[in-house]
Amino acid sequence: MEDRAFNEIDLRRMLEYATGHRSDILEGRFVIDARHAGLPWEVIVEPHEVRELLVVITAYPVERATP
Repeated sequence: MEDRAFNEIDLRRMLEYATGHRSDILEGRFVIDARHAGLPWEVIVEPHEVRELLVVITAYPVERATP
């Protein structure tokens, strides 16, 4: 997390205020649409059914192509 300039609190805030979600290209994973520092981010998560929790795989800023 430190190499991407966010910490656990930032990540929890991104998930708390998520703006949407969709299935990831890998079955069983989901992409959470979020914002951090005013910019769009995506957080990849995978539910852990046995422990009933959400495992964060990675998070990264979304770079939009400029026209």
